[in-house]
Amino acid sequence: MVLNAGSLNRRIQIKRFVQTGTDGFGSPTGEWEDHGTPIFARRRDVSDAERMSAAAWDNQLVVRFVIRATSFGKGLKRTDMIAHEGVPYGIDGIKEVPDTRGFLEITAITSGSLAANAPFEV
Repeated sequence: MVLNAGSLNRRIQIKRFVQTGTDGFGSPTGEWEDHGTPIFARRRDVSDAERMSAAAWDNQLVVRFVIRATSFGKGLKRTDMIAHEGVPYGIDGIKEVPDTRGFLEITAITSGSLAANAPFEV
């Protein structure tokens, strides 16, 4: 895999859930807020064959975003969310790109359960 600055041709916004209280059932309430400024990323959709071999066949879209391994990127959490082209993606995993320590690969999935007042759960 050849990665360079030119392959980071998409902009993504990291969002973080900020809890402002709890509802009557003790569940957290709050808002998804922008975390930092939009960053450049490379986007690759996971192929159907790869999803089937992982026994993860469903109606969700699985995407891999690659970003630079800055201190901001290394501070991301699985509880954060990615907004890209108007679609929210929950973070399923974050790892270093093999053979280079300059990039991070984020595996993310779409979910219809992202409410504005609830934390994202994978």
